[in-house]
Amino acid sequence: MNGRVLFLVLASGLGWGLAAAAQQAEFRKFGNLVFAEVDGPELLLDLYLPQASKPPPLIVYVHGGAWRTGSKDSMPLTALLGEGYAIASVDYRHTPEAPFPAQVHDIKAAIRFLRGNQSRYPYDGRKVAIAGSSAGGHLAALVGVTNHSAELEGFVGPHLDQSSEVDAIVAYFGASNLLTMLHQSTPRALSVRKPALRRLLGGQPEQRRQLAMLASPVFHVDRSDPPLLLLHGDQDQQMPINQSHELHGKFKSLGLPVAFQVLHGAAHDGKVFYDEARTRVVSSFLASFGI
Repeated sequence: MNGRVLFLVLASGLGWGLAAAAQQAEFRKFGNLVFAEVDGPELLLDLYLPQASKPPPLIVYVHGGAWRTGSKDSMPLTALLGEGYAIASVDYRHTPEAPFPAQVHDIKAAIRFLRGNQSRYPYDGRKVAIAGSSAGGHLAALVGVTNHSAELEGFVGPHLDQSSEVDAIVAYFGASNLLTMLHQSTPRALSVRKPALRRLLGGQPEQRRQLAMLASPVFHVDRSDPPLLLLHGDQDQQMPINQSHELHGKFKSLGLPVAFQVLHGAAHDGKVFYDEARTRVVSSFLASFGI
């Protein structure tokens, strides 16, 4: 759906107070933009543009789904449009189609496409943040800390002359170290994570150690990395909160800008992560770095 859309957030997982405040805002949505083709199938993104007096900064959103399911249609950050951000929700190849690192290659291709097409749409391609939830949080963090990684850049899409770098990372309850994740997991989580990792890596992390390290953000962090905001529930039974603690600790050890909001009593995903208070946390964090 392209054109002007009334900003209704009843389906976006946001608080009712924010929904009432946001109903008068408007945005345009450009749906199903083809950013690349890989062996035939098209890769798509949806672009949401707020009413703004100047081109707004851009957030690239990556959905979750254990790397094997999910869609760009599940985009819970609608409230950030009201804070003056454009949002691109991107699809990527799932593990039944292609194992790692295809997912990272696709997301970086989407960022290059968005930079290559900023003259067609009113957003500021010089200010790009990446955000993601669950498996998307893992991928967002990995893309963000591999701004200069030739191994993970890939050759997907037609805009290879553009940069895939991002200026900030917002990771919601994602993985950061695939070598420790299973050891930290509850029995319930293991029933989901073991098959998911097998599809992602072609085997369990201990069997595919080098690939697991390549897929783990903690092993890529260096002093050139952009600011990071982590959000994780302390009652998450699906993705261990220690995954966020590990990435937080790695950033702190290098003196990099990082913030970690623990949501006490929160489980895996849910409205609380995208409510008015958390929306302000995200927008304030990004704004503090000029995004």
